Amino acid sequence: MADGSGDTVSHTTLSQPNAKSGTTGDNRLHVPGSQSRGDSLDSPLTASSLGGETLHAPATSNGTTTTQDDQDPLKPISGQEKEFDVEDNKFAFTPGQLGKLLNPKSHDAFRALGGLEGLERGLRTNRTTGLSLDEDLLDGVITFDEAVNGTSISAPADRSTPPPTGHSSGSFSDRIRCLGNNVLPEKKAKSIWQLMWIAFNDKILILLSVAAVISLALGLYQTFGVKHEDGAAKVEWVEGVAIIVAILIVVMVGAGNDWQKERQFVKLNKKKEDRVIDVTRSGKDMQISVYHVLVGDVVHLKPGDLIPVDGIFISGHGVKCDESSATGESDQMKKTAADEVWGQMQSAGAYEKLDCFIISGSKVLEGVGTFLVTNVGVHSSFGKTMMALREDSDATPLQMKLNNLAEAIAKLGGGSALLLFLVLLIRFLVNLRGSTATSDEKGQNFMRILITSITVVVVAVPEGLPLAVTLALAFATTRMLKDNNLVRVLRACETMGNATTVCSDKTGTLTQNKMTVVAGTIGLQTSFGPEWDFSLDEDAKEQEERKDYKLPPVSGIADARDSLSPEVKNVLLQSIVANSTAFEEDVDGKKDFIGSKTETALLGYAREYLGMGHLAAERANSPIIQLIPFDSGRKCMGAVVKLANGTYRLYVKGASEILLAQCTRIIKDCSEPLDDIVLTSDNIDSLNEIIIQYASRSLRTIGLVYRDFPQWPPSGARVQSDNHTQAEFTDIFTDMTFFGVVGIQDPLRPGVKEAVDDCRHAGVVVRMVTGDNVMTAKAIARDCGILTSGGIVMEGPKFRQLSPHEMERIIPRLQVLARSSPEDKRILVKKLKELGETVAVTGDGTNDGPALKGADVGFSMGIAGTEVAKEASAIILMDDNFASIVKALMWGRAVNDAVKKFLQFQLTVNITAVLTTFVTAVASEEEESVLTAVQLLWVNLIMDTFAALALATDPPTRKILDRKPESKADPLITVNMWKMILGQSIYQLAVSFVLHFAGPSILKYHTENELLRMKALVFNTFVWLQIFNQYNNRRLDNKFNIFEGITHNWFFIGINLVMIGGQVMIIFVGGVAFSVTRLNGIEWAISIILGIISLPVAVVIRLIPDKWLERIIPDWMLRKENPNVFLSHNERFEWSKPYLDVREELAFLKKIRGGRVNQLKWKGRLAVEHLPGFRPSAPPSPIMENGQQPPPSPGSFSPRRRSRSNSAFGTALAVLPGVVAGGIGSSSPVERKMNIDSQFPGTADKLPKSPPSDNNV
Repeated sequence: MADGSGDTVSHTTLSQPNAKSGTTGDNRLHVPGSQSRGDSLDSPLTASSLGGETLHAPATSNGTTTTQDDQDPLKPISGQEKEFDVEDNKFAFTPGQLGKLLNPKSHDAFRALGGLEGLERGLRTNRTTGLSLDEDLLDGVITFDEAVNGTSISAPADRSTPPPTGHSSGSFSDRIRCLGNNVLPEKKAKSIWQLMWIAFNDKILILLSVAAVISLALGLYQTFGVKHEDGAAKVEWVEGVAIIVAILIVVMVGAGNDWQKERQFVKLNKKKEDRVIDVTRSGKDMQISVYHVLVGDVVHLKPGDLIPVDGIFISGHGVKCDESSATGESDQMKKTAADEVWGQMQSAGAYEKLDCFIISGSKVLEGVGTFLVTNVGVHSSFGKTMMALREDSDATPLQMKLNNLAEAIAKLGGGSALLLFLVLLIRFLVNLRGSTATSDEKGQNFMRILITSITVVVVAVPEGLPLAVTLALAFATTRMLKDNNLVRVLRACETMGNATTVCSDKTGTLTQNKMTVVAGTIGLQTSFGPEWDFSLDEDAKEQEERKDYKLPPVSGIADARDSLSPEVKNVLLQSIVANSTAFEEDVDGKKDFIGSKTETALLGYAREYLGMGHLAAERANSPIIQLIPFDSGRKCMGAVVKLANGTYRLYVKGASEILLAQCTRIIKDCSEPLDDIVLTSDNIDSLNEIIIQYASRSLRTIGLVYRDFPQWPPSGARVQSDNHTQAEFTDIFTDMTFFGVVGIQDPLRPGVKEAVDDCRHAGVVVRMVTGDNVMTAKAIARDCGILTSGGIVMEGPKFRQLSPHEMERIIPRLQVLARSSPEDKRILVKKLKELGETVAVTGDGTNDGPALKGADVGFSMGIAGTEVAKEASAIILMDDNFASIVKALMWGRAVNDAVKKFLQFQLTVNITAVLTTFVTAVASEEEESVLTAVQLLWVNLIMDTFAALALATDPPTRKILDRKPESKADPLITVNMWKMILGQSIYQLAVSFVLHFAGPSILKYHTENELLRMKALVFNTFVWLQIFNQYNNRRLDNKFNIFEGITHNWFFIGINLVMIGGQVMIIFVGGVAFSVTRLNGIEWAISIILGIISLPVAVVIRLIPDKWLERIIPDWMLRKENPNVFLSHNERFEWSKPYLDVREELAFLKKIRGGRVNQLKWKGRLAVEHLPGFRPSAPPSPIMENGQQPPPSPGSFSPRRRSRSNSAFGTALAVLPGVVAGGIGSSSPVERKMNIDSQFPGTADKLPKSPPSDNNV
C-alpha cells in the first residue's frame, strides 16, 4: 500500500483514541465568487477603545491572534468534540485539532502541531511532491508525539486483519475517512407538501380547522337530517366548506410563496458547478476539481484564485490575499512562509505580525506560492459556517402576538358559546313542563340550541385574519422585488417593520468594498475631495492653528481634473500607469484590475478621470527601463520611463511622509506647462497638514514624486552588480520633485447617509459592526451618520470581556464595534434580542453567516454576497444598497399596519355579530338569531376575504417613517384600535338592536311580508355598516383623513365596488337562500344612511382622548406581551448605600459568627465614602464621542484598604441614625433611574421590566 506522501514519510498512528469523522455527500462545497466581500474580522486585534479610552488586547495588526497564556491551544471546543475523535485514525491529527489553526488564527496551535514539519509528518504528505497518486488504504500509524517532535516511527501495523467497518476500497479512502473531503452533506430542499404542512401548523389555522369540522358536521346534519320547508335552501353545510376553502387558500398561498421565493433564491445563487485548481501530486503539477482537494494536498496560488480550503502557506513570492469575505479585514493580508514563522517562534522573535494561515473563502490578489491543505469540507472555516446556518428560525413577533390572540379568541368564543348554551338550555328545560311537543320535536329543539351556540364560536373565529396576513405578505413581497428586495422568508417582511436596531457591517454594505481615490492634492494649487468638518476632532486651539496653513481650496474631483494642464495631466497618468504591477482582465464580462487594492484604486481613478485606455496599450507607449518593486522597508516602489525627447524620468509612489522627506522641489502651477520650484519649509508644513487631515479621516495616503535624468544609469549612481543597466535605488531616490498626494478609501455607497438618517428618524438605531481598525470604523461611521455625539466606540476584544451587566449598560449607547470577530457580532445580536430589541443584521461575507441567521431579519447582498451570507439571510438586497433596507422597513410597517387594519375591522365585525347572534337568539322564542347562517357566511367570510385584500394592498408612504417602531412587548391591539373597535361595535349594536326590536314599531310594520323586509333591512344595514367602516379602518391613528392615498390603491376601490355589487345582488336575487326579500327605496336609504353615519361616528371616537379610554377599559386588554426578558434584581433596584454597606458587613459577621474584627480583610465599598465631603478615587471612566463621561455605574468605585478604625462598628455608628430613619420609613430598595434616555430618547422605555423579587435583608 502507498503511504500517501510521495516520499519517505513513515506510517504512524495517533496516541489518543480517535473518532469517525468522514462526512460525505453530493452537495458540493461552493466558495464565494470573485466579488464576494464581508465584514467582521475573525480575530481580536490591536486595541480596544471605549470612546476615547484605549484598552489593549493580545492581538496583532494583520488578523493573526496569539493566545500567550493558553496552556492547551488544541483543547476541544464544546459541542465539537466529535471532530477531535476519529476511530482508527491513520494520521497524527484530527480535523478538530487542525481546525484550531484558524478561527481565530492561532500561532500557539501552529506551535503545538509542530509547525510545517509536524504537519507534514502528521498528515503523511510531502511539501515538495505532495500526495501520492497511488495512495489508498494506509499501512501503519503515527502518533501525535512522533509527528510533533519528530521521534522514531512505530512499526507498520499488521495488515492481515480486516480493516474496520467503513473503509472503502477507493483512492485516498483512509484519508477521506479520517480527514474528510471537500463536499458538504446535501441540504434537502423542502417539498411543496412540507411547506404546506409548515404553513398549516399555525394556531389560528388549527382553531379554524376545529371550527370547520364542527360547522361542517352540524351543517351536514341540518342539511340531511332535518326537514326543510318547501323551497328552503339546503345550504347549512356551506359554512364549514367555506372555512375549509379559506384554510386551503391560506396554506396554498403561503406555501406557494415560500416555494417560489426559494426557487428564485436558488436561481439567483446559482454558480458554476465545478472549477479546477492547481495541485502537486507525486511530484507532478496537475489540475483537479476543487471537490477532490484533500487534506495534505499541496495547492498552488496565483492572482485571482478563490481559495476553497484552509491551509498553511509553504512558500512563495509576494503573496497577498483579500480575506474581507471571510474575516472582514479590508486590508490585504501578506503571507509569510511557515518555516520563517517557525524560525521566529523558535528564536523568540517577533512573529506575532507574521501570517502563514490560508483561509477558505479568501482571494489571492497578487504573488504566487503553494500551501499545505489542513482542513476541507465541513471542517474548513467556510464549511463550518455553511453548516451552522442549517437551523430553524424562531417565530416572529407578529406570529407570537397572533397566536396569543387566537388563544384569547378561542377562550372568549368558547365562553360565550357555553354561556349561550346554558341560558338556552335552562329555558328549554323550564319549557319542557307542560310542553305538548313530541320527542322528535324536543330533540330537534335541543339540536337547534346546540347549533346556535356553536355558531357563536364559528362567528367569533376570525377566519379572514390569516388570509389577511398572507395576502399582505404576498402583495408586499411582490412589490418589494421591484424595490430590489428579494424576500426569501415571508415572515421576515412583517418582522422588519418593527425592527428597532440594524447591525450593519461596513465593507461591502455601507461601503462599496472597492478602494477608490476620494481626495487628492496636486502640487499646492489644486485639491479635490469632500469638505470635512474637523470641529468634532479638534479643540479651538487646533482649529486656529490649522487656519495658518496655506491650503488650496477643495473642489470636486472632476473640476480639479479639468483645471490641470495637458502636460501635468499626462505626468499624473504616467506616474500611475507605468509605476504599477497590476494587470487587467475580464471578470464576469467586464474589464477589471487584478492586483493590490492601492494600485487598482489608482488605475480606476486614471481610467475614470484621466482618460486611460487599455492598460497594456498605455504601458506599451511608455517603455519601462527599470522597475523598482515595492519594498516594505522603504515603503515605496518606482519605475523609470524613457521620454520622447530621449531623457529619462523616475516615477516613485508610496508612503507620502517618506516620499516628502526625499523631495527638494515641488511642481509650480498645475494649470501651466510642467515646471517646478524649490520646496520651502512652509510648503512642507502645508503638505504635512494635508497628509494629517487625510489620515485623520482614515484615508490611505499615497505620495507621487518624480525626477528627470539626462541619461540612464545616471552618472555618479552605482549600478547593480548583476545588471549594469540598472541603477541602485538608494542612489537615485533623492532630490525628488513632489507632484502630489492622493487619499484612498473604501467610499460609502450612494444613499447610505440618507438611509441612516431615515432609520434614525424612524426610531431605528443603526450600529456598525466591522472587522476594520477603530480609526477607519469611526471615520466611516461619522461620515454616514452612524456615530453621533454620546455614542460609544468599542473594539471586539474588549467587548467580549465585558460582564453581562456591563454589556447591558454599554449596548444601548454602543454605535460602533470595531475589530470584531463573527462571535462578537453573534453575541451582540443575541444580547440585543435578550434586551427586547427586534434586530436586523446586514452582511455579505462568509463571516456574517451566524449573525445573519441569529437575527430577527438577516439582509445579504445579491451581487457581492457570498453563498453563505445569502443562505443565512431572509431578505436579499438585489442592488447591494443599504438604502434598500429603508424600503424593506417601509413595506414591513405597511404589512404590520395592514394586519392591524384588518384586525380592527375583523374584531368589530366579530364582536357585533357574536353579540347580535347571542342577544337575538336568547330573545327569540324559537332560539334563532336575526342573522341566519348563510347571511353570516357572507358577512363573516366573503366580506372578510374582500376586506383582507382591500386593506392589505395599501402601499407605504414616506410618512410611515414618522413613527417609532413597536417593541416585541407592545400589545397587538393598541389603545387607538380598542377605541375604534369598541366605539364602532357600540354604534353597530345600537343600530342592529334598535332595528330588530324597535324597528317594526318605528316603521309601523305588522304584516308578515313587512316583518320579512324588516329582517332583510337589519341584514342589509349590518353589511353597509361594515362597508363604510372599512374606510374608517384605513387609519390606525387619531387623524381624520381616511381617504389619504386612496387613489393610489385601485385594489381597495375595485374590491369595494365588488362588495357593494354583491350585496345589491343578494338583496335582489338572494331570496330564500339568504332568507331575504327585496327592499324598497326608503329601506335602502335607511341602510346606506346608517352605514354612512359610521364615518362621523369615527371622527367623534378619534376625538376621545386615549387617556380616558385607558382608565375605562380593563388592564388585560392593554397588557403588554411578555418578551421573556428580565433585568436582574441588582440591575433594576439600588439600596441606600450606607444601609447596603452595613447590611453586607453585618451579614458577613453573622456568617462567621464572631472572630477578631482586627484580623478581618474587609472588602466592598465603605459607607463613609458616600457621606458628604468624601471624595473617592475612581478609575477613569470611558470617554464618549463628545468628550463627556457617561453616567457612573454601579461598581465603578474602586475598593481601597481600610484601617482598623474603619471597621463595621465605626461605619454603623456613623450611619446609624440614617439607617434607623430609613428602616422606619421603608426598607425597600429604590427603583434605579436609568440615565439612558437623555442620550438616546425612547431607549429607557424599551428596557424590559424586572420580575418580582424578594427584598428582605
